[in-house]
Amino acid sequence: MNPKQRANRKPLALPGRVTWKDARGTTRFASVVTRDVSDTGVFIEWRERTSLPMYRLVSFQLEREVRNLDSLPVALRSGKVLSAVYRQGATQRSTGAPEGYGLRMLAEPIVRTQRACEPIEATA
Repeated sequence: MNPKQRANRKPLALPGRVTWKDARGTTRFASVVTRDVSDTGVFIEWRERTSLPMYRLVSFQLEREVRNLDSLPVALRSGKVLSAVYRQGATQRSTGAPEGYGLRMLAEPIVRTQRACEPIEATA
C-alpha cells in the first residue's frame, strides 16, 4: 500500500453510475466503470465530454447485478453512496475531460476485526 493511501485498493472493473447536479442545478448522470475500489473510495473511468469540478458532491452506485460481491466494501453493496470528487486523472485528448476521477466515499468504513470481544469487569 502506498503511504499516502488510506486503505488498500482492489483492482475491480465494475459497472456503475454517477449522479450530480451541474452549475445550473440540472441533475445529470453518467455510466462509468470502476478501476479500483477501497473501503474509503473508488476510482472511476470517465467517457463523458463534460467534466466534474474538484470537490463536487456526487452520488455513486454500482449496478445492481454486481453489488453482492464479497470483496466490495459494505457501503457499495447498499446502493447510492454520497461521495466527493477528490482526484482527477490525466486529460483525454479526444474529449478534453479527465480520463477518470477518484471519489472519496462520505460514509464511515466498517472495519472488520478478527479479535474476540473481551469481558469488561465492573468496578464498585
